[in-house]
Amino acid sequence: MKDEEKNQKKIDRTKAGFVEGTVALITNTALFCLKIWASIVTGSIAIAADAWHTLSDSLSAVVVIAGSKFGSKKPDNEHPFGHGRWELIASFLVAVIIGIIALDFFKSSIERFNNREQIEFGLIAIIATVVSIVVKEIMAQYAFYVARKTGNISVKANGWHHRSDALSSIVVLIGIIFAGQFWWVDSVLGIIIALLLFYVCFKIMKESITKILGEHPSQDLINNIITEGKNIFNEDFHLHHFHLHNYISHSELTLHIRLDEKLSIGKGHVIANDLEKMIKEKFKMEATIHVEPLT
Repeated sequence: MKDEEKNQKKIDRTKAGFVEGTVALITNTALFCLKIWASIVTGSIAIAADAWHTLSDSLSAVVVIAGSKFGSKKPDNEHPFGHGRWELIASFLVAVIIGIIALDFFKSSIERFNNREQIEFGLIAIIATVVSIVVKEIMAQYAFYVARKTGNISVKANGWHHRSDALSSIVVLIGIIFAGQFWWVDSVLGIIIALLLFYVCFKIMKESITKILGEHPSQDLINNIITEGKNIFNEDFHLHHFHLHNYISHSELTLHIRLDEKLSIGKGHVIANDLEKMIKEKFKMEATIHVEPLT
């Protein structure tokens, strides 16, 4: 029954990534067409750049769909721990895309400031920009909701990409409002948003890399495992050397246990085996325990 629940959770994670990515792909393509049309009608470079920013979201949506699809593959001989880390790779690629966009946004803002460029917008530009802000923020909230429910990190990364697009559209909207009064508003806000995007890129990359390299379990998890172990066994033992390996579709914990050296090998094996079983049942992760003499 527990295996069925585990498989269902894996299916839900995969389905969530596929559905969110598909919705993002369709919506972003529609928004891109709207913004490009508005940029052609108004002659606005800012809206044209914002349109291509939106199109880049479609690319990240493709990455999320592919990551979810590859991550759902079952373990095989070459990948005995499964393919769940494809989600981490996908989120890392999304972060790279955001970083490239941020760099281009930063350079364009600096150039516009140096050239003292002033943008002229029309009603069509305002409508297209407001629609983009509202739709992209709704998409971001949806992606964050799905990520919270499923733990899909690539969907979370895609949510930040939606948010970054909404922020860039806000820059354009502010530029529309104040363009006639301050020529530098669009450039300065563009630099600020670019720096924010760099931060988002860093945050997503850090989370992905940390999980790929391996994590140290939280102290709460360690304390809870020790407490549960002492509730089960009367023997004097000490747990240490905890390492958590996150494979996204499942987690594996390795640790050492020190036992009285007078205990038989068979008794030590039973204790370690029972601890592994307890960790799997109560903490939903596989465990491998190395037995050492208690000195």
